[in-house]
Amino acid sequence: MTSNIIASLDVGSNSVRIVVAQNDNDEYLKIIGAEEVASAGVRRGSVIDIKEASRSIVMALEKVEKKNDFRVRDVVLGIGGTDIKIQEAKGVIAISRANGEVGEDDIKRVLETAQNVSMPVNNEIIHAIPKEYKLDDQTNIRNPLNMHGIRLEADVLMIEDSTNHLDNLVKSVEQAKINVEGLVVNSLAVSSIVLDKNQKELGVAIVDIGSETTSVAVFEEGELIDISVLPIGAGHITNDIAIGLRISVSSAERIKLEYGSAFPKQINKRENIDLSEIDSEEDGLVSRYYVAEIIEARVTEIFEMVNEELKKMGRAGLLPAGIVLAGGGSEMPDIVELAKSKLELPAKIGYPLEINGVLNEVDSPSFSTVVGLLSYYRQNNLLDRRDEKKYSKIFSSIGGIDITSTKTKVKKWVDRFLP
Repeated sequence: MTSNIIASLDVGSNSVRIVVAQNDNDEYLKIIGAEEVASAGVRRGSVIDIKEASRSIVMALEKVEKKNDFRVRDVVLGIGGTDIKIQEAKGVIAISRANGEVGEDDIKRVLETAQNVSMPVNNEIIHAIPKEYKLDDQTNIRNPLNMHGIRLEADVLMIEDSTNHLDNLVKSVEQAKINVEGLVVNSLAVSSIVLDKNQKELGVAIVDIGSETTSVAVFEEGELIDISVLPIGAGHITNDIAIGLRISVSSAERIKLEYGSAFPKQINKRENIDLSEIDSEEDGLVSRYYVAEIIEARVTEIFEMVNEELKKMGRAGLLPAGIVLAGGGSEMPDIVELAKSKLELPAKIGYPLEINGVLNEVDSPSFSTVVGLLSYYRQNNLLDRRDEKKYSKIFSSIGGIDITSTKTKVKKWVDRFLP
């Protein structure tokens, strides 16, 4: 990226969103432009038509560039989809220096050994997040640099994705004539902008409801515990309404947004919706209570699946900071009440924190991921590691240490995970 302009791109199943910000030395991220266009060629977070996906990306780029009079050349790209997996790995090395002092090269080596885990041939590591280090008998070390010992171990969380998924998504962006500066998994992105340090310490789950997928990321004691991506989202609610009312998908989407509720108890059973006001080609009245029942059934299914994931993680009903909802699907009226009821935990809507600029354009749960991409990129000090002459190979970074990484031409990192 050039000068102090940074951009992020979220290519979803329903929408393509782009956000541009100034990377000044200010405490908060300053947003200077944001746009959203309809997505094409993407299903369940994966590209199924590169040409169509690229066309949508170009439309978003042209809108934000024309409106704000600047040129976007590089982007931080969000990674979603159901192919994302997480696993734990361990690296072990002997300290290289005679005096036993841990240097940057030692941390580099131990993290590299952790990345040599067995994984499917067609998968690649996107993030390698150090959970803790062990130096001889001393455990729970966050940063071993300059400490003394003989044997260094690292427990690392590996987040990986399908190579085909990554390649197709990156090709879609490159065909739009922009460079992929870095990759960030969407769950980490949204958590970096809507969760605070206290929530992550207490124990919290971020539930990001997209159009065709819902991601669940759990944090405890300041660390990422697990990530899961479910093949269900807000678009399924729209389809249910369309089938139930025998109307078009576009009309169903309008009804969902303008009259929908995830909690029928809040709706007067006598209240009706005039379909002719939604679409001139439709006629008749439908019960708003009936629409809410359709929505409740599908959202209940989503939360039941979320709860099953929390059970697998051993955290169902055991997160003091509760559930934070994000993504476009979380904007459904009364969804918080249903989440509290079905998950038996505190629940709230998550909004981007610690940003300024054109807030009216991004201050909604649907923009949390794309804003979070910039936040995560910035928090992990990756903006200072873009000198191609200095780094001829692909690299990762942790706390200022450069790690030679894997095979794609996109930059990836071993992230210093900040709670």
